[in-house]
Amino acid sequence: MLNLRTCAAKLRPLTASQTVKTISQHRLAAPRTFQQIRCYSAPVAAEPFLSGTSSNYVEEMYYAWLENPKSVHKSWDIFFRNANAGAAPGTAYQSPPPLSTSLSTLSQAQFLVQAQPNVDKLVEDHLAVQSLIRAYQVRGHHIAKLDPLGISCVTFDDAPVTVSPNVDLAVFKERLRVLTVGGFYGLDESDLDKVFHLPTTTFIGGNESALPLREIIRRLEMAYCQHIGVEFMFINDLEQCQWIRQKFETPGIMQFTNEEKRTLLARLVRSTRFEEFLHRKWSSEKRFGLEGCEVLIPALKTIIDKSSEKGVDYVIMGMPHRGRLNVLANVIRKELEQIFCQFDSKLEAADEGSGDVKYHLGMYHRRINRVTDRNITLSLVANPSHLEAADPVVQGKTKAEQFYCGDTEGKKVMSILLHGDAAFAGQGIVYETFHLSDLPSYTTHGTVHVVVNNQIGFTTDPRMARSSPYPTDVARVVNAPIFHVNADDPEAVVYVCNVAAEWRSTFHKDVVVDLVCYRRNGHNEMDEPMFTQPLMYKQIRKQKPVLQKYAELLISQGVVNQLEYEEEIAKYDKICEEAHARSKDEKILHIKHWLDSPWPGFFTLDGQPRSMTCPSTGLNEEDLTHIGQVASSVPVEDFTIHGGLSRILKTRGEMVKNRTVDWALAEYMAFGSLLKEGIHIRLSGQDVERGTFSHRHHVLHDQNVDKRTCIPMNHLWPNQAPYTVCNSSLSEYGVLGFELGFAMASPNALVLWEAQFGDFHNTAQCIIDQFICPGQAKWVRQNGIVLLLPHGMEGMGPEHSSARPERFLQMCNDDPDVFPKLDDFDVRQLYDCNWIVVNCSTPANFFHVLRRQILLPFRKPLIIFTPKSLLRHPEARSSFDDMLPGTHFLRVIPDAGPAAQSPDRVKRVLFCTGKVYYDLTRERKARQMEADVAITRVEQLSPFPFDLLQREAEKYPAAELVWCQEEHKNQGYYDYVKPRLRTTINRAKPVWYAGREPAAAPATGNKKTHLTELQRLLDTAFNLDAFKDLA
Repeated sequence: MLNLRTCAAKLRPLTASQTVKTISQHRLAAPRTFQQIRCYSAPVAAEPFLSGTSSNYVEEMYYAWLENPKSVHKSWDIFFRNANAGAAPGTAYQSPPPLSTSLSTLSQAQFLVQAQPNVDKLVEDHLAVQSLIRAYQVRGHHIAKLDPLGISCVTFDDAPVTVSPNVDLAVFKERLRVLTVGGFYGLDESDLDKVFHLPTTTFIGGNESALPLREIIRRLEMAYCQHIGVEFMFINDLEQCQWIRQKFETPGIMQFTNEEKRTLLARLVRSTRFEEFLHRKWSSEKRFGLEGCEVLIPALKTIIDKSSEKGVDYVIMGMPHRGRLNVLANVIRKELEQIFCQFDSKLEAADEGSGDVKYHLGMYHRRINRVTDRNITLSLVANPSHLEAADPVVQGKTKAEQFYCGDTEGKKVMSILLHGDAAFAGQGIVYETFHLSDLPSYTTHGTVHVVVNNQIGFTTDPRMARSSPYPTDVARVVNAPIFHVNADDPEAVVYVCNVAAEWRSTFHKDVVVDLVCYRRNGHNEMDEPMFTQPLMYKQIRKQKPVLQKYAELLISQGVVNQLEYEEEIAKYDKICEEAHARSKDEKILHIKHWLDSPWPGFFTLDGQPRSMTCPSTGLNEEDLTHIGQVASSVPVEDFTIHGGLSRILKTRGEMVKNRTVDWALAEYMAFGSLLKEGIHIRLSGQDVERGTFSHRHHVLHDQNVDKRTCIPMNHLWPNQAPYTVCNSSLSEYGVLGFELGFAMASPNALVLWEAQFGDFHNTAQCIIDQFICPGQAKWVRQNGIVLLLPHGMEGMGPEHSSARPERFLQMCNDDPDVFPKLDDFDVRQLYDCNWIVVNCSTPANFFHVLRRQILLPFRKPLIIFTPKSLLRHPEARSSFDDMLPGTHFLRVIPDAGPAAQSPDRVKRVLFCTGKVYYDLTRERKARQMEADVAITRVEQLSPFPFDLLQREAEKYPAAELVWCQEEHKNQGYYDYVKPRLRTTINRAKPVWYAGREPAAAPATGNKKTHLTELQRLLDTAFNLDAFKDLA
């Protein structure tokens, strides 16, 4: 645990004397560097001539004397010296000597001053006060009373003391020594009643510009060391720091009307009684209640109210499971009976999919905000148990909603993220998400983060859970202010939440509210926390609930009486009881009632696709030619591109003339055609603007003008949809989650994430496993995100070879032992699957699968294993003829050579997918076996093309069936394909394997070994006797 003293040497500010020396060194070069720093031990009224307009004259004289004591009359010199020496009121002034006075008499007058001139002491005292003020601003939160239990293990130093109007320096001396790192800056008890001019970096004076030191300390204690701890002095923007100071230092600023207090009490009643109702009715059920932080509900409602007042009309929220049901009920306003019926074990599921537990479900609701009387839309995103995984998803959805409504500054749509203390400090995705917050293509213009700081993570206390003093320290990396607040002080919580919402509205930057609270029960209601935290839970058992505390306070203040309080409780209890009675009538669970991102108009009213067909994905030749011409040109005048890029564009132009496309041009044509149809396209990932393999070049850079770029794709058609292509931060987990959230917002957009290399997706495995693969099954939420994963064994070593197709295929939900009997086989099969996995071998098929993704009447995630060497392979070209109207995506590409002409003579059929096809055709040609061996390409791996492969197998009755892959046997596609291929042929024949042996690593790092392995698999594939002894 961080100890403040260990960093004292680094944090110690300049002493006042050091500062004075520095100022003195610059005095000659920069005259008038002093500000007015005069102080008196009594009000200025004691000097009668210091009033009215004469005070301005005296002030000028004082400035002049500070610069040079000899520049003023001797009487003024004596006056200022006496005043600075602490002369009593009325005694500092000495009458001017008569003209006849001798020099010796004048010298005697000077001896009235008991001390030598002490300008340095005067300056030093004021600088000491400024340093003291700054110390409170920087470190005051260390000694604020934040822990409602009073046992915080994050003890920086001494416990806080009670502040009274009469500050006793003896009480404060030790903690001020700690607060100011080693001393009180030379100030002493005798200075407590001395009046000091306040610097412009504080607002504690209110309308006063000077205060006695005693009052300065009292006000600083009230501002920074009570139930609110403010961390903000690390922010490197003066305007923002001043804004925060004004919000917390201004005297009397945290005032509430009686009506506001009654509203707060009513919200606390709902929050508390909801949890108590669930506990009474279902005491043995897990619900991850909010007990110990019931103030979260008024906190969230305050943020939403203030944001609505500032113009926000759509709030997207993400949160973990703790308190989720309460938020659904009392913030989103989900019908209580819909929540209560979730506890019924006899409830039948009506929708497709497997569903999820009640404390993971999301919700979408549009209602009137009662405080502002404005419409507000609230969306709570469904999430898994993987804490913080929903953070980037929420941000992506928020960005999308802002994009679609033209909200370029985040004034209409905002996000609120809730966190637990242990997860906020421990999960790296929090850091990744924060680092997207100010990037042009990812910023949501400020998020309000609310940390439910239970001061424990499951059974682990903070001393073992983090290395930083606070769970919120990660937010400092993006200059987000952090407001710690004692959750047992509801008014302090509401005030802080108002400030947080105003901050977001004013500066459009992230802000963190740290609700320091406790968890009254264990990790869940069935858990026993006393095993591991006995002392903490002994204190919690004694702790009075916050509702009771606040009700007693308001009753004592006369804001409400006991009867009104009891009536408020009875009213909400009755609402819950009536909803519970209605919930018993619910017999069927409709998961779609919990949908967090509805797509109005895309499906029928009952949520079904409007058709079960897919039109041709081909394009007319005019559009292909036009897109190709733009792709091979620079549509902006006076724009100088790189010479190497000029050659690439020239090559593209020649391909268009020859009516052919390579991989990059096929992608260009798919994107360009969809943009014409009004489909927004967003391509994101590391280095996607140029492409990892320097093949894409969707953003051109002027070689002579910094930051001048051109995106030709946005110059295709007069009224096209916008194209967004953006290099991401070096993050997979955060960015893929963000793009998934972006794709949730609308079905009429093609959202793609490309990995730099395919295997890098494994750092985003949580998003793939918890959201993309099972998202529709768990939450009835369709998503059309596309993953582009560069894949291929090309001798580049174990880390840049495999996109791990076996992992995606293992998670496919089709049954390997059942041949589907379906009408509209290809489209119906797509509708029934959880995602689509393809490995295209031709640019035309890549073009078609991208267009099919949008033209389908529903949305499924699409996983594409994209090539590397094929990007420039001379044989990996497609003709315009393969992309014209009437053409479509080919799930299987049959052999079209001599083998297909005489299928009865074929001795072996090689089934394969992807790049290995080109190795096989080259080897077959070299061995002159085109008539003996047929090669069939499986372009769509999942859902498995049973119907087409059955046709292929029946075409070659005498042939052996071999699956050939370049990946190792325990990886790649073999374990997925073999049982399905066997089902296709009704297990009439074995399915043999030709490929690399099993291995732990995806690929060898030795080039020679790579080539040896490749030759071995080719020898096996074309040795017609290879499997004789195994039959």
